[in-house]
Amino acid sequence: MIRKTRKEHRLKRKARIRRRVHGTVARPRLSVYKSLRHVYAQLVDDASGRTLASASTMCPELRDQGVKNTVDGARAVGTLVAQRARESGIRQVVFDRSGYPYHGKIRALAEAAREGGLEF
Repeated sequence: MIRKTRKEHRLKRKARIRRRVHGTVARPRLSVYKSLRHVYAQLVDDASGRTLASASTMCPELRDQGVKNTVDGARAVGTLVAQRARESGIRQVVFDRSGYPYHGKIRALAEAAREGGLEF
């Protein structure tokens, strides 16, 4: 019997979520990704395949503040992506957690985006 890795389980959950979650121009998909060093968030219009706004811990605004891959860093990314979304005229989004549990960094990013004015 071959055991699946943690990453394989996450990708299976991600595929299950993505079957139901689709972004449009009116309500783009807020996609979240975590690597070992950074947290990324982007608003995607799946109909045209375009990224409408994005933010990560690699953005110059956050890098200059010394933001790291922590819960506070994820909160800063959520705030920044919400600000950029509002500048683009986006208020409503569909949240795509990419198979990660809604806990820790993912939850902090989502709550900061909500506080920043995005509606899920």
